[in-house]
Amino acid sequence: MSAVELTAAEAARCALRAGLPLAGERHADVAATANHIHAVISTLRDLDFGETLPAAQAAQAAQAAQAAQAAHPVRAAHVVEREVADASL
Repeated sequence: MSAVELTAAEAARCALRAGLPLAGERHADVAATANHIHAVISTLRDLDFGETLPAAQAAQAAQAAQAAQAAHPVRAAHVVEREVADASL
């Protein structure tokens, strides 16, 4: 988590400014939820995805694997390896 977290009063002000007035008993819960979301997003930003394929390329590789398996079960592994290698370039 960041060193500076959103307080209940700040959450109430932000909500009011956005046109979403909050009941007093919800301020602390909203602030806690916003701080948790911020912590999760910060963690995701710190992850090293390295050679992870973007979702679209991963989906294409999966479709190619399924098509190869259906057409030529023996050659399917080779096609998948080639598709993944091509997608990562």
